[in-house]
Amino acid sequence: MLRSFLSFSGIFPKGQSEDQIDFESSGRFGVDENLERGNWALKADYLLSVVGYTVGLGNIWRFPFLLHKNGGGAFLIPYLIMLSLAGLPMFFMESSLGQFSSLGPGQVWKAVPILQGLGIIMFVASTFQGIYYNCIISYCMFYLFVSFRNPLPWSDCLSWSNANETCYTIPKDPACTFGFASGGQGTSDDCKKNATYQSRSEHYWDVVVLRRSGSINETGGIVWHLALCLFLSWSIVLVVLCKGIKFSGKVVYFAVTFPYVALILLLIRGLTLEGAFEGIEFYIGKRSNFSKLAEPEVWKDAASQILYSLSVSMGGVTALSSYNKFHNDCYSDTIVVGVFNSFTSLLIGFVIFSTLGHMAYADQLPVSEISQSETLVTSIQDEFPTLLRKKRTQLVAVVCFVLYVLGLLLVTEAGIYWINLLDHYCSGWSLILIAVLELIALCIYGLNTFIKDIEMMIGRKHWLFWMWWRLCWLIVTPGLLTTILIWSIIITEEPAYGKIEYPTWAIVLGWLIIVFYFMWVPIIAVLVIVYSKGDNMCKKVIAGLKPAPDWGPFLLKHRGARYEDQIDPEERIKCGNLPTISSSHYS
Repeated sequence: MLRSFLSFSGIFPKGQSEDQIDFESSGRFGVDENLERGNWALKADYLLSVVGYTVGLGNIWRFPFLLHKNGGGAFLIPYLIMLSLAGLPMFFMESSLGQFSSLGPGQVWKAVPILQGLGIIMFVASTFQGIYYNCIISYCMFYLFVSFRNPLPWSDCLSWSNANETCYTIPKDPACTFGFASGGQGTSDDCKKNATYQSRSEHYWDVVVLRRSGSINETGGIVWHLALCLFLSWSIVLVVLCKGIKFSGKVVYFAVTFPYVALILLLIRGLTLEGAFEGIEFYIGKRSNFSKLAEPEVWKDAASQILYSLSVSMGGVTALSSYNKFHNDCYSDTIVVGVFNSFTSLLIGFVIFSTLGHMAYADQLPVSEISQSETLVTSIQDEFPTLLRKKRTQLVAVVCFVLYVLGLLLVTEAGIYWINLLDHYCSGWSLILIAVLELIALCIYGLNTFIKDIEMMIGRKHWLFWMWWRLCWLIVTPGLLTTILIWSIIITEEPAYGKIEYPTWAIVLGWLIIVFYFMWVPIIAVLVIVYSKGDNMCKKVIAGLKPAPDWGPFLLKHRGARYEDQIDPEERIKCGNLPTISSSHYS
């Protein structure tokens, strides 16, 4: 996510004529085609980077929660269906657009200028998610540091807790444990009193880590240990991004592979704990609740999770693929990333639920009771290339500092309420709506044209191969996502943190964030129409629906006869034209 959060679009130098193309060598990684911006040094750099971008908190944080909420292992059925019918088609589309044009989402929609506001939506989405995502990373860092203490500070109700009132080691009345959860026995006043108690780890989370206030209205002070962890997190982002795309590609060799090693070790440890198989049984066993599949909410959660997990609709996939060589096989990349992403989610499910099974066993509770930054930098850099491209370090530093300051609100005593509010409104059906708008833009651009563009990169494919993708892009994916989107809006609920409800002003603020997301589509559409050439409104609209004059492969040797009349993007930049509006001056 964080890598995407700082790479939005790209401008590249001139190349050679078409007769100089060497299809095989031009697809090799290691030698830059783009001398000004650079390419991935190796294909492995790109694959690990995009896997590291897509595989993140969406898998570790959201997937186990949604699986637990939606019937356990039964949730895997809609999840895998949505992967095939929505996730992979969207990923293939976004990565192909970025690689073909060597542009990130800020400028890639020059293919359909009237919908170029999509790029700004993705920019805004990456900004908001980058802010609160790094705050969650700061929680992880804090737990990493305190986990070196012996004994672990949350291993018992120690001096930091109020053990007599809220913190327990085991429930005071074990007879309440199962009956109260199921609504059967244990509904006495004593059992209801026990329901207000927190486990040791939960109490530590609230009292020590968050220092959580009573509501979002009670901001309180900055939690300084989290503020320092947040500063460390953004400092790491700064160091990596200042070095450029090639250094980032090397960092992921450790940053991506090490978590898999850690997950495997955690899985081995989790499976050896007492009660682990109770959790596994809830995950994929007979305790899965298949009746949940009849609830539309489950399918909405599966769709939003696969988009969130694969990080589509936020611009990062397009941004990272824009650094690829022109003839890289983006189709095989789609399959590899999709498989790795789903495998990781399934692996994390085993790790989480084996541990939850042990926690349930230890606390005598049922299992059901344990419950993006390079985009921004390159976007700004490409809007003012002559001014900022040689000042990458200063630009990255300013961006990281600004986002750190904005994130300080999220590490106050009310910070967790702000994170929950942003997650509620900045993901879910808003990502689905972005995906639907992208598919509309693709249909306007033309499926036949898009398929020919892809074949210029990966070679010709059999018509049966394209029949599946045509079906997905034209009917299945937009139809499925539109249905889920409409239902999601109908059943949308006001956010809450546990039993704590949000005040009216916070809910209004959340909806204003949504308005701020999507208002850019009509605003940019109106500007494009106004600046387009034409004798009347109809001709202006038609002009805005056609690709910009400089749309197509950047390098001359990749354009072929189809794009021989393309205006060189580098010449347009030298003239100082605005990339968004002036590109709509069509004849």
